[in-house]
Amino acid sequence: MPPTPTPDFEARTRASFARQAAMATLGITLEQATPGRVVLAMRHRDDLTQQHGFLHAGVVATALDSACGYAAFTLMPADAAVLTIEFKVNLLAPARGPWLRFEGEVTKAGRTISVVDARAWQRAARADEEQLVASMTATVMTVLGRGIAG
Repeated sequence: MPPTPTPDFEARTRASFARQAAMATLGITLEQATPGRVVLAMRHRDDLTQQHGFLHAGVVATALDSACGYAAFTLMPADAAVLTIEFKVNLLAPARGPWLRFEGEVTKAGRTISVVDARAWQRAARADEEQLVASMTATVMTVLGRGIAG
């Protein structure tokens, strides 16, 4: 039986996300949080690129990791925290932007371990089409009673 989100899941998710200094540093925002799914967004920044001017793969992976973690977090108990156990990322196209969206969605929610998939999309300033930049599959853990909070 899949976990049922708590009534305040969105407020808890947003409050936890707001405490992530890394997301603020990278300029990544939480655009949407629904049960088992989140959408993060960011603008391409020159100070986060690699030598060819593409958004660095580490930044893309960081955003995807947070999208996975927070998608799972939306389904966790009120007193839970989330930690990533492992992830696999596929870099499919150079992240040029200027806008990037990271969608995380729970594939299999468990009481302790969940599997989550995420996708990174980019959209040019005047383009109607989006391009898939990267994908991730992550395994995340529900943490209870270990002195860390959501």
